[in-house]
Amino acid sequence: MLASEKLAIAAHLHVLLRRKAGRVTDTEWMAINADYAAEMVRVARSAAQEGAHADLAEWADKLEQAWNPRPAAAVSAREQALARVGLRAATPASPPDPEAPRYIGGLR
Repeated sequence: MLASEKLAIAAHLHVLLRRKAGRVTDTEWMAINADYAAEMVRVARSAAQEGAHADLAEWADKLEQAWNPRPAAAVSAREQALARVGLRAATPASPPDPEAPRYIGGLR
């Protein structure tokens, strides 16, 4: 994951921690130091459980995923290329139902 993406996630988590838990963090250090990021994930999850803040846990998961991505073998080359441009792989379309009503006539 790009450093700028880690920084964006860290900044969002920083704001949530400041507003909901009264905790001030260092976003730049969170984006470049894995140990500090892991500790902030722990703090965010703890605050999420204490205050029932689901969004804190969600962003803690995002930061953890940014530091510990899925193994490259589990991600296909096509998925990696789509992820670089911000798209997801489409699921294969099912064939049309022959019993479904159809539009009869031409387009004008």
